[in-house]
Amino acid sequence: MATLYTQAESNILKTWLLISLFLIFIIGLGWLFSYIYENSVIVVIAVIFSIFMSFSSYWYSDKIVLLMTGAKLVEKRDNPELYRIVENLSITAGLPTPKIYILRESQSNAFATGRDEEHAVIVVTEGLLQKLERAELEGVISHELSHIKNRDILLGTVVVVLVGIIALLSRWFLRMSFWGKGGRRKESKGSLEIVIMVLGLLAVILVPIAATLIRLAISRKREFLADASGALLTRYPEGLARALEKISSDPMPMRTANNSTAHLFISSPFKGEQKRNWFTRLFLTHPPVEERIKALRGMKA
Repeated sequence: MATLYTQAESNILKTWLLISLFLIFIIGLGWLFSYIYENSVIVVIAVIFSIFMSFSSYWYSDKIVLLMTGAKLVEKRDNPELYRIVENLSITAGLPTPKIYILRESQSNAFATGRDEEHAVIVVTEGLLQKLERAELEGVISHELSHIKNRDILLGTVVVVLVGIIALLSRWFLRMSFWGKGGRRKESKGSLEIVIMVLGLLAVILVPIAATLIRLAISRKREFLADASGALLTRYPEGLARALEKISSDPMPMRTANNSTAHLFISSPFKGEQKRNWFTRLFLTHPPVEERIKALRGMKA
C-alpha cells in the first residue's frame, strides 16, 4: 500500500527517469541529423541543448509554469485570511509555508508547483476564493499541501517542461524531414529522402505519445492519495468533498488552460471539452470526481 514516504520516493525516481529519457531522446535526434547531414556539430549542439534543458526543467520549471499561467504573487497584506489558512495548515503538515499566487480566472481551481518543500508554490484562482466556504477552501489547500509533501509537484512540473519540449522538437523534426535537404551520397538521395520522410511521420506520432507519457508519469492514484492525506490534515473530509463538487460543476472556462499544465490542477480546467475533443482526452490525468468524492465521504465511516 502506498504511503506518503513511498509516494515521495517514487516521484523522485520517476522525475530522474523522465530527465534521463529526455537526454537520450534529444541526443538520439542529434545523432540522426548529424548522420543524415554529415555534420558532427549537430550532435554536439544536441548534447549541450539536452543538458541545458534538463537542468532548467529541474531548477526553473516552477517559474516556467507560473509564466505560462500568468499567476501573480500574493503577500500577507493582500489577502490575510488566505495567508493564515495556508500558514496554519502548513504548520500542521510540518511544511514551510509555500508562496501563494492568485490566478485571475473566474473558474474555481488550484494547483501546486515547485521542486521541493523549500521552493513550493500554491496557486488558487479568484473564482475559488469567491465561491468556496472556508472549510472547503481549507480542503483544497490541504490537498495541494499533500502534493507538496508527496513530491508530486516535482514530477508534475518537470513533465510540463520536458514533454512540451519533446512535442515542439517532434514538429520541428517533421518540418525538417519534409523540407530539409539530405547530405549523404547523391546516388542514395532517393532512398534517403524516403527514410527521412518515414522518420518525419514517426515524429508526428511522438506528440500523442508525449501526452501518454503524462498520463503514465502522473498516476491517477496521486489524486486519491492527496485527497486522503489532505482530509487527514484537516480532519474534515466533507470540506474537500464539497469543494470538489463545486469545482467540478463550475461552468466557467479557463482562458489560460492548456494541455501542458492541465494535470497540475486539482480538477481538470477543461469544462466539457474532454467529451468532444480527442486531443484533450489524451491529457486527462484526473480520476472521475464522483469516485474521489465517494472515497472522501467513505473516510467518515
